[in-house]
Amino acid sequence: MKRKSPLIYTILALFVAVSLALGYYRQQQRVRTILRENERLLNENRDLKQSLNLASSTAQQIADRKDQQQRMQGKFVERRTYYRRNWQQFIAVNTSDYRTGFLGGIKDLQVIVRNQTEYQLDNVVVNVQYLRSNGDVFKSEQYTINNVPPKETRAVDAAGSRKGMKVVLKLVSITSQAMNFCWAANKPAPPGDPDPFQCVKD
Repeated sequence: MKRKSPLIYTILALFVAVSLALGYYRQQQRVRTILRENERLLNENRDLKQSLNLASSTAQQIADRKDQQQRMQGKFVERRTYYRRNWQQFIAVNTSDYRTGFLGGIKDLQVIVRNQTEYQLDNVVVNVQYLRSNGDVFKSEQYTINNVPPKETRAVDAAGSRKGMKVVLKLVSITSQAMNFCWAANKPAPPGDPDPFQCVKD
């Protein structure tokens, strides 16, 4: 009986070793593929979570804005009260760039009312004083500016003067039914009244 050649054992051993190496290599490839896939899924999950957080934050901001709008709508009276108490910050009168003569006299004069509230002013009464060069009042005229829209200005032409070097405006009264606002220079605010310029008390 012939004995098998040692070469055959060597070849078989080599074949087994190569097969094992190839199997190990393929297994490592599969492991790396699985790890890459897991990493991709983790990244996608992280991105998805960030997108959900952003969407949730945006939705919350929208909800907060709607809630704020609803609260503001519910504070209609409070807004009017704020404007009444702080009207001097939102209502003003001034003149146009009028001309003065070399020896006195005023031309091209307009009285301008600026209404920065959210409510129409029904009428604004303004006293116009024409002053001499020494500061004395030469004459006075009174003008009423009607229906000044919210966030707008309105002007009226005022009389010129053959004398006078300067013009001074004095507010006489302001009325706004929409704002429930009645103010008059000759009616000082009662002490202790937190909302003294209400036309009709609530």
